[in-house]
Amino acid sequence: MKDTDNKFNPSLLKREFAKIYGGTENEARIFSAPARINIIGEHIDYNGGKVLPAAIDKYLYVAVRLRPDTRVSYRDLKFPGLFDFDINDKFVFKKENDYANYLNGVLSVLKRKSGLIKSGFDALIASDIPPAGGISSSSALECGFAYAVNCLFNLNISRTDIALAGQESEHEFMNVKCGIMDQFIISTAKKDTAEFLDCATLEFEYVPLKLGDYVFVVMNTNKKRQLADSKYNERRSQCEAGLKTLQEAGIEIPNLCALSYAEFEKCAGIIKDPVIFSRVRHCVTENERVLEAVKAFKTGDLHNVGELLKASHKSLKEDYEVTGIELDTLTEAANAQEGCIGSRMTGAGFGGCAIALVRKDKTPSFVEAVQKAYTAVTGYNAGFFICTSGDGVKEITDAL
Repeated sequence: MKDTDNKFNPSLLKREFAKIYGGTENEARIFSAPARINIIGEHIDYNGGKVLPAAIDKYLYVAVRLRPDTRVSYRDLKFPGLFDFDINDKFVFKKENDYANYLNGVLSVLKRKSGLIKSGFDALIASDIPPAGGISSSSALECGFAYAVNCLFNLNISRTDIALAGQESEHEFMNVKCGIMDQFIISTAKKDTAEFLDCATLEFEYVPLKLGDYVFVVMNTNKKRQLADSKYNERRSQCEAGLKTLQEAGIEIPNLCALSYAEFEKCAGIIKDPVIFSRVRHCVTENERVLEAVKAFKTGDLHNVGELLKASHKSLKEDYEVTGIELDTLTEAANAQEGCIGSRMTGAGFGGCAIALVRKDKTPSFVEAVQKAYTAVTGYNAGFFICTSGDGVKEITDAL
């Protein structure tokens, strides 16, 4: 599992910052933002559902330093591009600005909300999160950058508002109508826990993540996907159509996940379009699976968690249709291995990653067997790494 060795040492960022921007290494401040896995609760955050994500020990790092003028500069150690703007610019999305669009979107939101960002700054980014891999590299970029700007300019923005700024930027700047889950867990996570989040109210509870002899293995299809180019917005529109149909029939619900499965069965005949019906059914059943998973984690019933993971993937494949041959091959191969108690896709789908709950002592043989099965079907290799839980966005001040 070579991916597990692909860790970036944040202490290098100060040195590289000084090389690129000049000055001394101690002038830069370093911030981190984790990737995340969503254990269960997929494609329901924008339907008012409850979700169970966890931050993991893959991080994006942002080094920042104030400037005496109004110039804003972005650099990334991995991706090419020298991006320079003025803090007084009216930022707009431009395809040629690549990853800088995410930063400019967040900066636009923070400028509008605070009115306190008057000077320029330099920023340097590094990451060991696989890009476009379905474990939320873009949200880590948004929230890590937002938190860095928040601290740099003493904006005193709460972690919840950091998450909301990231989501608002996606909606307005990137034209992706994402839910709040990714930004919220990245902003508020605590190590050794998952987060039981009600996306309708933003109420949340930390759930102890005690896996015992098991670990989560992240399996990367290595099929790159970009949320804005996927059918993500189409799925959201289909759910909105289903909600409207139910509401016009007199079903008083604020969102699809306000329906229990028993209530859904009573009013299912109202939705005549079979595609819309399937989308709604996924939302309702997935929300119920999240509730069951929380109970299972609290009682230590990991085998039930595994069964819920399998059921979630089946629903995402058949009712929501967001998996594809790569994700299906990974999960089917994973579920066939000794020591694996459950697997499913995680993230938006259409490529990206899947997760599997695997006994620690079986992980080497698990990876070997799943890799072989995946390559036989797709013709190329997947990526694998074991993950542990991590903290949310923070400034790194020790060991640098």
